[in-house]
Amino acid sequence: MRKQILVINDDGITSKGIKALVEAVQDLGDVHIVAPNSPQSGMGHAVTIGNILKIKEHSFSLDVASSHSISGTPVDCVKLAIYKILDSKPDLLVSGINHGSNSSINVIYSGTMSAAVEGAVENIPSIGFSLLNHHPDADFTVAKEVAKTIAEEVLEKGLPTGVCLNVNIPKVNLEEFKGIKVCRQSAGYWKDDFEERVAPNKETYYWLKGEFTNLDKGDDTDEFALSHGFASVVPTQYDLTAHHFISALNFWELSSDK
Repeated sequence: MRKQILVINDDGITSKGIKALVEAVQDLGDVHIVAPNSPQSGMGHAVTIGNILKIKEHSFSLDVASSHSISGTPVDCVKLAIYKILDSKPDLLVSGINHGSNSSINVIYSGTMSAAVEGAVENIPSIGFSLLNHHPDADFTVAKEVAKTIAEEVLEKGLPTGVCLNVNIPKVNLEEFKGIKVCRQSAGYWKDDFEERVAPNKETYYWLKGEFTNLDKGDDTDEFALSHGFASVVPTQYDLTAHHFISALNFWELSSDK
């Protein structure tokens, strides 16, 4: 029986990145696309609660088993795919290919990776793919090679319960590409700034800007790998417990009995 592959993204169902991802995995099984009907970058793990959700069949540009657009977030797409669109859970969930990095701290803001994390919550082997190139006509040649290689490995070997993969691909051509490197997440952060603007109606509004700072000088991080021409693979989990701090926290005077 052919494998069933669910393809999600956060840039929207008409983006170049999702087409590249479908091309990368279409020989590995039957592809089912469930993606937002409009860009949803930076939505993180948001779900739609106060508004209705709509599912529409979508005529995709490639030959796929099914294709649907959703009026919601990437996580909405995962949930609706599993519980309303597909007959059963897929063998693999792939998300992307995102236009722009989701390495380091970006993972917590990413709609691309939140779809993969939601897949892990549902115990589906899941991978998020991102290319460090925001250009609408970005070259996805290297990214497609990486996506197919890693997807094949995950289909063959599986992933631990609760774990998905965060894969980032550098902006390089095939000749410059160094290979794939397993990494840990770099300790970086965004120094935020808000540009103040005034609309024609004299109303003040703000535009988010920021500068990424990498505090981690280790040579085993995703940021190091990407800056040296490697694709980074970081195993990521949804358990956010700081296990190393539990023993120290137990010594705090937290009891209400005085």
